[in-house]
Amino acid sequence: MAKKLEDVQTQQVTVVQTSQIKGSKKSKFNYYLKELIHHPSGFTGAIILVIVILVGIFGKMIAPYDPMAMDLGLKLLPPLSEGHILGTDQLGRDILSRIIVGTRVSLIIGGVTVIGAGIIGTVIGIISGYFRGWIDAVIMRIVDVTLSFPFILMVLVISTVLGAGLKNIIFALIIAGWVAFARIVRSEVLALREKEFIIASIATGVPRWEIIVKHILPNLFTPIIVLASLQTANYIIAEAGVSFLGFGIQPPTPAWGNMLSEGRDFIFSSWWLITFPGIAILLTTLGINLVGDWLRDVLDPEYKK
Repeated sequence: MAKKLEDVQTQQVTVVQTSQIKGSKKSKFNYYLKELIHHPSGFTGAIILVIVILVGIFGKMIAPYDPMAMDLGLKLLPPLSEGHILGTDQLGRDILSRIIVGTRVSLIIGGVTVIGAGIIGTVIGIISGYFRGWIDAVIMRIVDVTLSFPFILMVLVISTVLGAGLKNIIFALIIAGWVAFARIVRSEVLALREKEFIIASIATGVPRWEIIVKHILPNLFTPIIVLASLQTANYIIAEAGVSFLGFGIQPPTPAWGNMLSEGRDFIFSSWWLITFPGIAILLTTLGINLVGDWLRDVLDPEYKK
C-alpha cells in the first residue's frame, strides 16, 4: 500500500513539473509576442518577413504565370497591363511571377549560408576564445586577413574561382562570412571564461568539452541569434550583387540579382525591369534588419533603452 502511495505521489510530482515547464515555455512565448507587438519597427519587420517566407514557400503555387515561359509578342509590357500587374521583361516573361519564384532562391541562400557560417564561426570562435595561446593567435590572424578584404569583393573572387551556380555562391558566402561569427563568439567566450562559475568548473576538474557544451555554449545563443538575423540580410544583398555581375545564379533561373542584371540595359526605357526586383530586395532586407534590431533589444539587456 505504501509503495502504491509513493508511486502516485511520484506521478503527481512529475505531472506538476511537466506543467510548470509547459507553463514556463508558454509564458516566455507570450512575453516575446507581447514585446514584439509593442515594438513598432520589430512588428512591421515581422509582418514583412512572414509574408516573404510564405511567398517563398508557396511561390510556385501562387505565381500567376510560369516564370520562365517566354512570349516575344508580349515583351516589355508596362506595369498594370492586362494580365501582367508588374509588366513583362524583354523576353515576355511575367515580372511578378519571376519575383515571387525568385523569393525562394534568396531565402534558401540567406538561410543556408547563415547556418553554415554560424556553425563554422561559432566552433572556431569557441576554440579561439577558450584555449587562447598560439591557437587564438593563429585563428585571429586568419580572421584579420579575411576581414582586410571587402566582403562583397571576397565573395566575388571566390565565386569567380568556383564558378556560377547556387551551391557555389552559398559556399562562397560561407567562406567569406564565418569570420563575423568567429570574432563575436571569441569575444563572448573570453568574457565568459573569467566568470566565477567557469573558473570553479575548471578548478574542480570538469572536462573541457563539458564546460564548453553545458556552460559556455548556452550563454552564446543570444549574441549568435542576433548576429545571424542581421547577417542574413547581408548575405541576400551579397548574392544579389554577385548575380548582378554575372557570377551568381544564372538565367533563366529567376533570382532577384540576375533580374537586375538583365534589366540594366533597359533602365531608361523600361524602368520596371529593375525597380520591382530592387523593391523586393529592399523590403526583404528591411524586414530582416527590423526583426534583428528587435531581437537585439529584447534578448540583450545592454541594448535596451
